[in-house]
Amino acid sequence: MEVEVINLSSVVIGNGQWERRDIPFEGAKLMLVTQYGDRLWYIDVDGVEDSELMEWLTSSEDIRIAFDAVTESGQRLAGTAYAHPNMAHRALAIRGEGELRHL
Repeated sequence: MEVEVINLSSVVIGNGQWERRDIPFEGAKLMLVTQYGDRLWYIDVDGVEDSELMEWLTSSEDIRIAFDAVTESGQRLAGTAYAHPNMAHRALAIRGEGELRHL
């Protein structure tokens, strides 16, 4: 298994029920995992300051989101994923679905 970690400088998410929102955070990392020919991706966001968004995701059955992100080197990425909030740690785990697009 090969894992590549990329630091992110911004993450914006949205779904059909609310407008796209920039997530204020302390740190975010994109993990690209290659195993047995499959390439999976995940984003861990720590220190999320938007408590309203986190509460909505915690109580919602619809956690599918669209997102845009910018790496520290300035590369823009986009994709579809599922958002899993952790209110106790002010963290958000984003599990990628399908292709991670480079814009």
